[in-house]
Amino acid sequence: SGEPMQNPGHPKNGMLMDFSELKNIVKTQIVDQFDHALVVNKNTPPDFAAQAKDLFGKIHFLDYQPTCENLIVDMANRLQKSLPSAVRLHSLKLYETAGSYAEWYADDNS
Repeated sequence: SGEPMQNPGHPKNGMLMDFSELKNIVKTQIVDQFDHALVVNKNTPPDFAAQAKDLFGKIHFLDYQPTCENLIVDMANRLQKSLPSAVRLHSLKLYETAGSYAEWYADDNS
């Protein structure tokens, strides 16, 4: 949420932010970090972590248990910190499977 630009004649008139900017934020803060990665708690036994790295290649260690519920909170925090100050993240939905997901709403977390 936020206030769209009100500047008639400007190419971004009526926009909250350029979609390419948002896409880049999501790519750098979420996709590049988590896509095709095995996501594990940093307290995972070292032997498992070493084997997992050999098997999966990309491994991402987190300070928390990587449940869908915890991941969505982390992702919301990452995105909100990267958005322009005039833009407020409204909501996110993270799918664990086709029918299982977690939802995050800013109004529930303020």
